[in-house]
Amino acid sequence: MTVETQYQQLVATGLWREAPEVQRREVTVTIGEETLILSDDQARALTHWSLPALQRANPGAFPAIYHPDGDPGETLELDASEAEMIRALDRLRSAIERRRPHPGRLRLVLLSLMLIAVLAGGIFWLPDALRRHAVSVVPQGKRIEIGLALREEITRVSGRPCDWAEGQEALNRLGLRIAPKDRALRLQVVPGAVPDALFLPGRVILLNKTLFEDYDEPDVAAGFILAELLRAASSDPLEELLAYSGARSSFQLLTIGDLPRGALRDYAEHLLTDARPRPDIEALLNRFATAQVRSTPYAYALDVTGESTLPLIEADPYGDEAPPPLLPDADWLRLQEICGG
Repeated sequence: MTVETQYQQLVATGLWREAPEVQRREVTVTIGEETLILSDDQARALTHWSLPALQRANPGAFPAIYHPDGDPGETLELDASEAEMIRALDRLRSAIERRRPHPGRLRLVLLSLMLIAVLAGGIFWLPDALRRHAVSVVPQGKRIEIGLALREEITRVSGRPCDWAEGQEALNRLGLRIAPKDRALRLQVVPGAVPDALFLPGRVILLNKTLFEDYDEPDVAAGFILAELLRAASSDPLEELLAYSGARSSFQLLTIGDLPRGALRDYAEHLLTDARPRPDIEALLNRFATAQVRSTPYAYALDVTGESTLPLIEADPYGDEAPPPLLPDADWLRLQEICGG
C-alpha cells in the first residue's frame, strides 16, 4: 500500500530492541511508503519493518509496543508523548487490516451459503425426493393395504360398499369391458358422499350409486371410470396422497411402513370435499375411443347443458355409430339395484 504524505512527514523517538537479549537503544522512527524506518542518531537506517506486517503487542496501553509479525522478540517502544505517531501507526494498521483478505470470514460466508443451500434443499428438494422414492419402492401389497385403509375412512361418511353379489358380478364385468387388460382393477359402489368416482391406491375405484340409479345407460358410469383411470395414469394416487400429507408421511412410510395417525382421515376428507381438475380432454377422448365407449353421456352428466363439455360431445368417437354394448340389459338392471334400489 502507499502511505499518505502526511504520515511520511511524521518523526518520533522510540526505543528499539533487536532481540530479547540485546539492550534497547534510542532510534528515530519515520514512516516510508511501505515500511517503518528505524534510524540511528546519524540518520542511518538500522532496519525496515514492513507496514503490512506491523503488529502492536499492547493495544490501548503505554508505552505502545510494536513488533514485526512473527517476531515478537524484536520490539519498538513509543512513549505516550509520541501520541501522533502512535495514532498514525494504529490507523495504518487498521486500514491494512481492512484491506487484507480474511480467509476465516470467507469460510464463514461459504459455510453460511452451504447451510442455506442445505436448508433450501431440506425445504424444497427433500420432501419431493422422499415422496418420489417412497412411491417407487412401496410394493403393490402395501398400496392395496393403504387403499383399503383409505376406503375405510371414506366409508365412515359414504357408507359401506354395496355388497349384493349379483350386482358386484355385473360391476366386475363392466370393469373388464372397459379395461380388459387391467386385471388388478377393482370397482365398488358406495351409497353416497363420493363425488361420482374416486381412484384409491391399490387400483380401487369407488363409484357413487347415483351413477347407476340416476341414468338410463351404463355409459355415464363407464365415462367416470375412464376419467379415473386417466387420472391414475397421469398422477399416481399414492403420490397424490403423500403430497397432500407432507414429508412426514413419506418418511414414516419408508422407515416403519405405515402412515402417521390421522393422515388418511385428513386425506379422505380432502377427497370428499375438494374439487379436482377435470382430465385433459384430448387424452380422455383417446381413452373413450380405445375402450369403445361414447363420451357424450359422460359429458352431459358433467354439465346438463353441455356448454362446458362441448368438445367431449362434438368429438365423441362414437357420435355417428354405436359402439359394442357395454353390458347386457340384465347386468345393467342388476347394477341399478346394487345398493337395494
